[in-house]
Amino acid sequence: MDNRGELIQKITEMVLEHWNRLSADPYQVPVGISARHVHLSREHVETLFGAGYRLTPEKLLSQPGQFACKEQVEVCGPKGTIKKVRILGPERKQSQVEMAFSDCRSLGITPPVRISGDLKETPGILLKGPVGEVSLKEGVIIADRHIHMTPEDAKWFGVSDGERVDVMVPGEKGGVLGGVLIRVTRESRLDFHVDTDDANAFLLRQGQWVTIRKEDAR
Repeated sequence: MDNRGELIQKITEMVLEHWNRLSADPYQVPVGISARHVHLSREHVETLFGAGYRLTPEKLLSQPGQFACKEQVEVCGPKGTIKKVRILGPERKQSQVEMAFSDCRSLGITPPVRISGDLKETPGILLKGPVGEVSLKEGVIIADRHIHMTPEDAKWFGVSDGERVDVMVPGEKGGVLGGVLIRVTRESRLDFHVDTDDANAFLLRQGQWVTIRKEDAR
C-alpha cells in the first residue's frame, strides 16, 4: 500500500473511533496537556536570537496554525531558573510565558490564573536566549484550564463561548475538574487544555478522553 492509501486508512480509522466514542457518550472531549512554554513577539525573537531571525517549526500542535518551535529559552525568576523552555509559534503581538504553579514556586513568582493573552497586571520575568536577554515587565500567567471548540461543537455540547463547565475524569485518580472555560472560535479544534500540574494530579494522559458534565447540555 502506498503512503496515500495508508493515510486514508489511518484517517478512516480515526473518524470511526471518534464516531463510536461519541455514540457511546456524546459529551466526550480529548485531553491536550500543555507544558511550560513561551510565546514571543517579533521584537523579542530578534533580541533573543538575532536580527532577522525566524522561529523554526518543529511539531504541529492540536490547534490549527500553532506549532512547537525548535528554539528554547532560559526563564529566570527571583529564586530560580528553568532552562530549555520551549517557544511556541507563531509570533504574537506581546510576549507571554505560561507556567504551572509548581514552576512558578521554584522561580519565586506568583502569577494569576488567566486565559491566554490576558496579561494586564501580571508579573514580569527575565528571558535569556543565545544572543540576548529580554526583561518582561509583565506577561507570566498560569493558564486557565479550557476547552477549545468550534461553533458547531458548541451547539453539539449545548454550551457557549465564555461559559464554564465541569469535566469528569475517569481512572484511578479520577474526579471532577471544575470551572473549565469554553473557548469558541471557527479556527479551533476540539481539545481540553490543562497544564502539567492538573495532568499529574489526575493521572491524565495526552489524547485521553474525558466528559463534559452539564445537566442541560443538548
